[in-house]
Amino acid sequence: MFQSLPPTAGVGFKSAHFTDLANPGDVTWLEVHAENYMLDGGPRLAMLRDLAARFAISVHGVGLSIGGEAGLDTAHLARLRHLMDWLNPASFSEHLAWSSHDGAYFNDLLPLPYTAATLDTVCAHVDQVQQVLGRRMLLENPSSYLHFASSTLSENDFLAALVDRTRCGLLLDVNNVFVSAANLGTDPRRYIADFPLEAVGEIHLGGHEAQTDQTEAPVLIDTHSAPIADPVWALFGDVIALSGPMPTLIEWDNDVPAFAVLEAEAAQAATLLVGGRAR
Repeated sequence: MFQSLPPTAGVGFKSAHFTDLANPGDVTWLEVHAENYMLDGGPRLAMLRDLAARFAISVHGVGLSIGGEAGLDTAHLARLRHLMDWLNPASFSEHLAWSSHDGAYFNDLLPLPYTAATLDTVCAHVDQVQQVLGRRMLLENPSSYLHFASSTLSENDFLAALVDRTRCGLLLDVNNVFVSAANLGTDPRRYIADFPLEAVGEIHLGGHEAQTDQTEAPVLIDTHSAPIADPVWALFGDVIALSGPMPTLIEWDNDVPAFAVLEAEAAQAATLLVGGRAR
């Protein structure tokens, strides 16, 4: 079994691309969503077992609701532990967000205010996940569409404090940085300069779409349904110039194209990663 992700390009696995992975090109590792594989058997697990024998695997969770006020769903966490035990992936990550409350589950990853109380809650949940899974987890920076008036910490200060208190790692989603900066009127390059890059274990690159809100003001939506935009590629170059090569995922979850499209974006990421190694 693989024990770490290589500092190269990977893609989010979709079952329609299973046969394409016989000739993966610049794709050297794969990421799967945990909740799709919390099963006892069947063709989906058989497919994942086959892939795990050929590729390093990263597991990306979307359902733990790390930022929720209530305690974590222990049954969900137990199913996740079972998946981790037999798959032994190279990496596990989740989101700095909440998605459930009082028995209601939302089909979205909702943002948090950055306060001392929120930090205590998230730290407690991260500690619990890491203890149950017996491994370090990565937490992904969110895409933001508004400021919380109650926030007393910047996002970077919040993440740095979280890493310091729990020894977790971070997943840096570069598209989320760009989307948040555009929506909130901040500088994405300054955000990257201040980000705790030493804690990053994985990078995500994805697409977004431009829409308007109810006041006709422009807003960027993190959709994972479009090609990676040129300014996101440029921001990724800035990251690699600072950090050196890191495991980098091409993330495309909606309106998924042919594998050749994903592989072409993986090849572009691979080129930038080689350039970062040279620097």
